[in-house]
Amino acid sequence: MLEVRQTVRPPWVFRLPRGAPDGVLRRRGSVLERLVHVDGAPVVVRVAQPAADEVLFGARATDRETAREAIDRMRFALGVDDDLRPFYDRFRSDPLIGPSVRLNPWVRISRRPDPFEALAWAITEQLIDFPRAVAIQRRIVYRLGRRCPATGLRDLPDAARVAGTAPALLQSFDLSAGRALALRRAAREVATGRADLRAADHERGWRRLRAIPGIGRWTIEMLGLHGQGRHDLVPAGDLNLIKLVGRLRTGSPYARATEEEVRAFFAPYDGWGGLAAAHAGRAAKLRDYGPWPGRNSFVSARAASGGLRSSRLRAIQSP
Repeated sequence: MLEVRQTVRPPWVFRLPRGAPDGVLRRRGSVLERLVHVDGAPVVVRVAQPAADEVLFGARATDRETAREAIDRMRFALGVDDDLRPFYDRFRSDPLIGPSVRLNPWVRISRRPDPFEALAWAITEQLIDFPRAVAIQRRIVYRLGRRCPATGLRDLPDAARVAGTAPALLQSFDLSAGRALALRRAAREVATGRADLRAADHERGWRRLRAIPGIGRWTIEMLGLHGQGRHDLVPAGDLNLIKLVGRLRTGSPYARATEEEVRAFFAPYDGWGGLAAAHAGRAAKLRDYGPWPGRNSFVSARAASGGLRSSRLRAIQSP
């Protein structure tokens, strides 16, 4: 095994994220580590940030080319090369997301080094609460995934492994029968190359996947946003966004928007809708008009004013 190191100077403010809920990306102290597979070859990648403007990547693999490819994939996953200054300059004074953009300029969309991971996890997250989805994902990683004996790190199973898994076994992880079949069929499309998720033409692969029962627009939006670097896509079926836009449109903390209303709401953030949606949730907490009423919520019990429904909404829709 040899080690390849790369020092990257981010073009925009950057902070190392925490580990991932599925346990695949881990943070130990100030170092992130992840097991990545490149054409089946295992690579352990570690990432540290010794200075605000310096990120250090190290990869251990059998050859340099494989190690460099693994580093490239982790650079994409962390968004370290993303220049977000155009987004910041355009929306730092935006009435809705401006407070979050100014306070948290380092916020990036969390991405996966392999787009199939984003697709698979989106299917597991359909129409269930997030903690339950994470439990399913951890079971998939533990039972079907790949493990590094030297470090104990685990990686997701590849598409071929999932495609060859019996639906009954997937259901035993708490996936519904329909989603187990959808995951298996999607994995088969990816494993055979009929849906090439790394191709420059994203839409061609999306069309193949949309033909599978159980894979709709939200799943494709999650794939594009978290697996293919598409900042323009808004996962409009996300319940938090449905609640947030519903409240901002009506003033009621119990209102629900439709998916089309969510997409229309974020349409003015042309080219940046996905990142704008991520900031919208943070800004809602800062301004106390978030969409999650309840005992442990940051949403106050008072009714929203008419000004929230009218003047603020008009301003938000004209960034």
